Amino acid sequence: MADEKPAILLHLDVDPRPSVFDSVVAIDAGVDHLLAHGGVVPAEATALVHGALFTRGPAELRRTAVFIGGSDVDAAERLKDAVVATFFGPFRVSVLLDPSGANTTAAAAVLAALRSVGGTLDGTRAAVLGATGPVGRRVASLLLGLGASVRLGSRRLDRAAALAETLLAGIETPGDIEAFETSSVDLLASGLDGAAIVVAAGAAGATLLPLSIRDRLASARVVLDLNAVPPLGVEWIEVHDRGVERDGTVCWGALGVGGIKMKIHKAAVRKIFESNDRVIDAAEALAIGRELGLDR
Repeated sequence: MADEKPAILLHLDVDPRPSVFDSVVAIDAGVDHLLAHGGVVPAEATALVHGALFTRGPAELRRTAVFIGGSDVDAAERLKDAVVATFFGPFRVSVLLDPSGANTTAAAAVLAALRSVGGTLDGTRAAVLGATGPVGRRVASLLLGLGASVRLGSRRLDRAAALAETLLAGIETPGDIEAFETSSVDLLASGLDGAAIVVAAGAAGATLLPLSIRDRLASARVVLDLNAVPPLGVEWIEVHDRGVERDGTVCWGALGVGGIKMKIHKAAVRKIFESNDRVIDAAEALAIGRELGLDR
């Protein structure tokens, strides 16, 4: 329509400087105007969001949206809650939550796993290493929601056990989930025993699967490494691997998964301008990826 309002994205970042990466993706996805603010805290949400809400009529608000980012995922979650709390009646806009790319990366990893095992995870045993980190916990949650039996690996068993309780409390149907410790090679191998899917979602530059353990992963059909910073998270996976088969195992590197992540991210930015009532998190990002056929 000739009189359609331009697409305005209000980028609220919990870091002092808004992410350049997220700004570029938004522009490439077709945003007309980007209003980026850094160092945003929940107490500032009302003034910033109301400034976006009250300049357009309710029928025009689908052309305004909010992106929430930053390196502190928990802080971004709190900011998202504060933003949503400012909405009332028809005065609301769609929100995309993707701090550190955690939600779109987790969705991309699960879609890569789905593609590699034939499109279903029902009853499949999966293990997530670095499970208590921002991406790992979202990968675990998505896998659990798709019917997988999930093992949560962490150097600290108490942290993995606490996460297992949290994830179980957040789903309606009880799932099969266990915690295991990864502080030694033997404990790691024991926790991975029987896992068909292994996702390494640790911190940048941390090797979670050394080459010495490869022969003890006989059950692994798919191994994904989400770390692109040397040393890589899985010693025998290359960062550009995109469904490469090695010795009977399908391998995905961080940039291979990243190609799927970028498609989801751009599609999600476009989605938040289709209506004014959508909140896109990890589960929604996964749904968008499946709509795009990225699980096949």
